[in-house]
Amino acid sequence: MTPRDLLSVGLLGIRTRKLRAALSALGISVGIATLMVVTGIPASAQQALMDELSALGTNTLRAARVPQLRPPVPLPRESVEMVRRIGPVSAASATANTETTVRRSDRADPTEATGLTVLASRVDLLTAINGHVSRGRFLDAATERFPTAVLGSVAAVRLGVTEPGHQIMVENRWFTVIGTLDTTPLSPEIDRAVLIGWAAATAELGFDGHPTTIYLKATESAIEAVQAVLPATVNPERPDAVQVTRPSDALAAKRLTEAGLSALFLALSGVALLVGGIGVANTMVVSVLERRKEIGLRRALGASRGQIRGQFLTESVALAGLGGVTGVLVGVIGTVGYAARQDWPVVLPVQAVAAGLGGAVVIGVLAGVYPAIRAARLPPTEALA
Repeated sequence: MTPRDLLSVGLLGIRTRKLRAALSALGISVGIATLMVVTGIPASAQQALMDELSALGTNTLRAARVPQLRPPVPLPRESVEMVRRIGPVSAASATANTETTVRRSDRADPTEATGLTVLASRVDLLTAINGHVSRGRFLDAATERFPTAVLGSVAAVRLGVTEPGHQIMVENRWFTVIGTLDTTPLSPEIDRAVLIGWAAATAELGFDGHPTTIYLKATESAIEAVQAVLPATVNPERPDAVQVTRPSDALAAKRLTEAGLSALFLALSGVALLVGGIGVANTMVVSVLERRKEIGLRRALGASRGQIRGQFLTESVALAGLGGVTGVLVGVIGTVGYAARQDWPVVLPVQAVAAGLGGAVVIGVLAGVYPAIRAARLPPTEALA
C-alpha cells in the first residue's frame, strides 16, 4: 500500500463515525488548548511586565549611606562624578537630605508634621530615575541657584499646590514652586519630597554638599557587575558605609510568582492531555471490536498484518492530530483575545505550538499501538464468524 492508500483507509473510520471522532478529538483539543493558553498568556503577561519594568528602570541602582552607623559616614562630595566613570553607567545623579522642614505658608504651625522631606537635587535627577514632569518645569542650570522648588506627586497634594507659581515656606525662607512631578513607582521617596537646587540649598539652607542618595542607570546586562563595584567606587575609604539597592527587585519577584502559577497550569494541561489520550485509546479499541468483519474481510482478501496495523495506527494519529490542530487554533484565539483585552503584547511561544502538535501525534501513536496490534492479530476466520 502506498502512503496515500494508507491515509485513505486510515481516515475511513473518522469519515464514517464523525460524531464519535469529534468527541474523541475533543479531549485532545482541550488539553492542547489548555497548554497553549497557559503558556501564551503568562508569556504575554511577562512581556508586558518586562516592557513596564524597562520603562520604569530595570537597569537602575541606588546607593545611599548606611543610616545605622554612628557616627554617620557621609558620602564624598565627588562620589557622583566617580560613579559616572564606571564603564556601563549611562547616567548618575544624586539627592541630599537637607534636614529641614517645609510648610504651606508662614502662618502654618511650624510643629505641624507633613511627612515631607526637603531634598537638594542635581539638575539631571529625572534622567537617572526615569521621572517626568507633570506641570511646569524641572530644575535647570538657571533655576537651581534661586529659591525655587519642584514637588513630588504626594508632596504637591499635601501642600495643596495644584499649579506652579505658589510659594511655600522652607525653613523660614520662601521658595517658589516651578513644577510638579508624576508618580515615580521605583523611587517613592521622591514622591514625598520637595526638591530644591543644589546651589540654592547651599546658599539658603547651609547645605554641606554631601549627597545622601545616588541614583544611576547602567547597561542592563552589566547591572550585577556595577552593583558589585559600586560601594568601593562611591566611598573608597569606607565601602562598608554604602548601601546599594536595586529598586526593581520587588517587581522581579512578581515574575517569579507568575512562573509558579504557570507551572501549576501546565500540570493541569498535562492531566487534560492524559484524559484525552485515554479517550482516543478507548475509541480505537471500540472501533476494532465494531469492525471485526471489515478486518476479517481485508485479511481474507490478502491484507497483511502490517497493513492492518498501519490502518488503525494511521486512524489514531489522524484523530489525535485533528484534536491537536483544533486545540492549537482555540488556544491561539484565546491567548490573542485575552492579551488584547488586557492591552498586552501578544506572545505565542513557538515551543508551545510545536509541543502541542508534537504531543498530539505522540498521544495518537501511544493510544493506537495496542488497538492496532489487536486488530492485526485477529484471525480472518474468527473475525468473519
